Amino acid sequence: MEIANAFALLTNFVILPAITYGAQLSLGALGVTIVFGILRFANFSHGELMSFGAMVTILTTHLLQTKGVSISPMPTALLALPAGILATIVIALLEDQIIFRFYRKNRSTPITFTIVSVGLMFFMAGLIRIIIGPNEHNFADGARFLISFRDFKAITGLDQGIAIRQTQLITLLVTLIVVISLFWFIYKTRWGKAMRAYSDNEDLALLSGINPERVVLIAWIIAGTLACIAGTLYSLDKIYKPFIFMQIMLPVFAATIIGGIGQPLGAVFGGFVVAFSEVTVTYSFKKFLAYLGPTNWEPEGLVQLLSTDYKYAVSFLVLILVLLVRPTGLIPGKTI
Repeated sequence: MEIANAFALLTNFVILPAITYGAQLSLGALGVTIVFGILRFANFSHGELMSFGAMVTILTTHLLQTKGVSISPMPTALLALPAGILATIVIALLEDQIIFRFYRKNRSTPITFTIVSVGLMFFMAGLIRIIIGPNEHNFADGARFLISFRDFKAITGLDQGIAIRQTQLITLLVTLIVVISLFWFIYKTRWGKAMRAYSDNEDLALLSGINPERVVLIAWIIAGTLACIAGTLYSLDKIYKPFIFMQIMLPVFAATIIGGIGQPLGAVFGGFVVAFSEVTVTYSFKKFLAYLGPTNWEPEGLVQLLSTDYKYAVSFLVLILVLLVRPTGLIPGKTI
């Protein structure tokens, strides 16, 4: 019984949150991976692209709610998500046509693209704050729990319960659908194969008749879609804070590099590695160990390796450790 209580505690506060967070990071890392695979630069403005997509989804959700439109018990945000995706794609394409296309035509170095993306990140951050403000936004409605603490404890008779939130299940299902669809597009469709060919050898792809501007266009459409979905799922599961997406870029980039930069499968794997590392290292194991120890015994301290204040530093530490062991990432190979 004590072991079951310990497992329920660990599941509720470590396993489920880490799986959900890992799915959200994976989608963000996939967007960064697609842009890097085609354009060969680290897009630091991707976090604000996530924030922009979430913002449009939130504003559309509020509009639908005022009109009395809902899909209860599901979140209204799912109805608003297509509007957010469309707006994010438009912004991503405008960024490319107005800014990145100029440097692409001038054959600028990857570091130039990266520096430009940093400037764009700050511009987008300011624009988002002007539109929606700096405050938090909670836009989740519908059913909150699929299984509550009380129901789980009543069914199992355990002291510890497992609560499964609706947003956690939505995150996992949407992520699964998006990842499967993306991999199908990349490896099975004509334009997906064109993207892989362009990423592998740009000159040979041009000689084969592949339109580079079309490849770049598709890459930004995919990146914008992934950014909006990742930002919306993260905000729906937790809460929307405009400033938080600058911080999220550290674990997103860590996931991208840890998995093997330019590797879609590596981005997914890296997202879960970072998520489980962050959640596990910052979790207090005091109560968990008390269940596994002798009767009426528990550790004196919190048994917490790092405070939650250092949550984002964990991804940086994991990144360093992985690069020391495998500089090419956990899944090396050709990009895309």
